[in-house]
Amino acid sequence: MHRLFVAIRPPEEIRDLLIDAMDDSPALRWVGEDNLHLTLRFIGEVERPHANDIAAALDRLRSTAFQLRISGIGKFEQRNGGALWAGIEPKEPVAALAAKVERACQQAGLEPERRAYHPHITLARWNRRNAEAVEAFLRRNADLASAPFEVTSFILYESRLSRHGRHYEEVAAFPLG
Repeated sequence: MHRLFVAIRPPEEIRDLLIDAMDDSPALRWVGEDNLHLTLRFIGEVERPHANDIAAALDRLRSTAFQLRISGIGKFEQRNGGALWAGIEPKEPVAALAAKVERACQQAGLEPERRAYHPHITLARWNRRNAEAVEAFLRRNADLASAPFEVTSFILYESRLSRHGRHYEEVAAFPLG
């Protein structure tokens, strides 16, 4: 089985900006630089033939390149913790690309995604007892922003779990333009 997702990999200068915003708080589980991405569609576990069908459907997708920028931060809260994220603007072009990725995934036989799409780049995860560290990070980085960057491709990734945490491996890249 292959655990897959589709995402945009921000350029190095944007990843550097995000890494610089992260502090040394042990209360937060920071995402490593290699794992910073903007998810377009989580696929989950599929067998190799289905993975090949998904890659073929994504390869047929056509969309133009566009610009994004980092704009603000926020949090998702769950019962036992949550995630800190960096927001992006404008949302429309990435949402349009995510909708095309969704259609391609459905054409390849996947069930429709039921969750609403909220474009973001996850920075850290926390558990409930670390709420104070989360609020302090949000206050310190409320105005996090970047210059615009060009999005010229999207990537099909495989997520592998090891004793050192998650590792994301590029399966295929798909150009925009």
